Amino acid sequence: MNQPNPMILNKDCFWQLVGISTGLKILLIPANHSTDFEVHRNWLAITHNLPLNRWYFDETSEWTLDYPPFFAYFEWLLSQVAKYIDPRMLIVENLNYESKATLYFQRLSVTAMDLVYVLGVRSCMSALGVVRGSQQFFAGNLMLLLNVGLIFIDHIHFQYNGFMFGILLLSISALLRQRYLWSAFTFAVLLNFKHIFLYLAPPFGVYLLRFYCLEQASAQGGSFWRCLLKLLAVGLSPFVVSFGPFWQQLPQLMSRLFPFKRGLTHAYWAPNIWALYNTADKMAAKLLQTGPSAGPTTTSGLVQQIEHEVLPTITPSMTFGLTIAFMLPILLKLFKSSKKQSPLMFLRAVVLCACSSFMFGWHVHEKAILMVLIPLCLLTLVNREDARHAYVLSIAAYFSLFPLLYDVDLYVPRYSLYLSYMAMLYGQLYRMFAGFKGFHWLEWTYMLGFMAIPLYEHVLSHLLGLDKRLPFMPLLLTSTYASLGVVYFFGRYYMYAMGLNWWPQGAASKATATYSSSAKRKRKTK
Repeated sequence: MNQPNPMILNKDCFWQLVGISTGLKILLIPANHSTDFEVHRNWLAITHNLPLNRWYFDETSEWTLDYPPFFAYFEWLLSQVAKYIDPRMLIVENLNYESKATLYFQRLSVTAMDLVYVLGVRSCMSALGVVRGSQQFFAGNLMLLLNVGLIFIDHIHFQYNGFMFGILLLSISALLRQRYLWSAFTFAVLLNFKHIFLYLAPPFGVYLLRFYCLEQASAQGGSFWRCLLKLLAVGLSPFVVSFGPFWQQLPQLMSRLFPFKRGLTHAYWAPNIWALYNTADKMAAKLLQTGPSAGPTTTSGLVQQIEHEVLPTITPSMTFGLTIAFMLPILLKLFKSSKKQSPLMFLRAVVLCACSSFMFGWHVHEKAILMVLIPLCLLTLVNREDARHAYVLSIAAYFSLFPLLYDVDLYVPRYSLYLSYMAMLYGQLYRMFAGFKGFHWLEWTYMLGFMAIPLYEHVLSHLLGLDKRLPFMPLLLTSTYASLGVVYFFGRYYMYAMGLNWWPQGAASKATATYSSSAKRKRKTK
């Protein structure tokens, strides 16, 4: 499985792929971007011009600051460079300002910060024991460094997800190396950049409690309470540094971080259980011929609370309860896992907790699927069953990001990059796992079914005049059809991770053996 590939054995493909990735990102600088470009320009202006105690109060723009303080500090640091590039981008009242200098500065700042992601990828590959020059090494670098989801969201749509996923990967690699306090510290830093990663906190907490506070303390003759206090001190220190200067504005800050009045679903539905729920509600209303809703509807494109027409209206407490309930089984499995099994079980718990939050969370954005896909890339390297499930999810999840790239000029880049990445991923699975036969015919049918959506959107809807009468239909088809794949992945992968599956016996043990033997070989070469 880890036989060297003679074509890449003598090449440092890691840095070559970093170069290719960087070149592609630079080529995409002129690409059309989303309103998030203006969001971050506004945050640059707010943090540069206003006193710290006004950052979370300013409402000059509708794009108010709603990320944790570390990200606000990051924007302030960027503004210290931006003032030399184009000072006009830092005027708070200069709404929707965009000059060529501003465009290049913001685009290149995302690319520069991806260095953190590059370091995270390299650290995780090493921590997993992936042998340099092996097919796994080459495939892992391809999947992560040229990840099409990050390219879509960060380098076309425009955001700064790459460096935050880099911090996540650094935290994961530290945990796999049993550097528990460093893992806790880096994850706490991540939470203070983007609080959506709170959904990944339970696997980290369970693992650290089990293998640091309980097992390591017992093995070294230490005290459980002493280890717990050390862990809390290390984990809470970034929060003190981050939130300390805002202690007088905490209520306002928290209202920005957790705006529950935004509604169950985003203006474009993320492909989760609520997309199917909304669709079922619309179909039921049509069949029962109920009157139109008095308030905003799920298809209005508005970001606010809505009332379902037939089915019960979902509340934030319901989504929170469902999310926690679906996290608990895999967390219990992780807590009971042996030391040998725990690294892979931890990664699976991260994937499933992220997927639970994506499936059942309140006002989930479609971009949140990356919290599932990025850690899943690591599991794809070590076991064919993980890889098979990952491919099915990838087909649906990366396609579901297309509505973010809605401009006509982006059709060619989005389809070509998506198809290239999917072909590359399948090719790497075939080369990594001897005898990889692919998928059940129903899975193939589902995956090939995605071809019908562009056919309708770009051809049939125009020929039939439906593009004017049903403008929301392409979004509805994309979200609903992709939801089927995400729900399918969630159910089958959860059963697989729990050992309640109909896959070939020994899959889990083979995965553990793969990781253990790879890690041992890696240690011997050091």
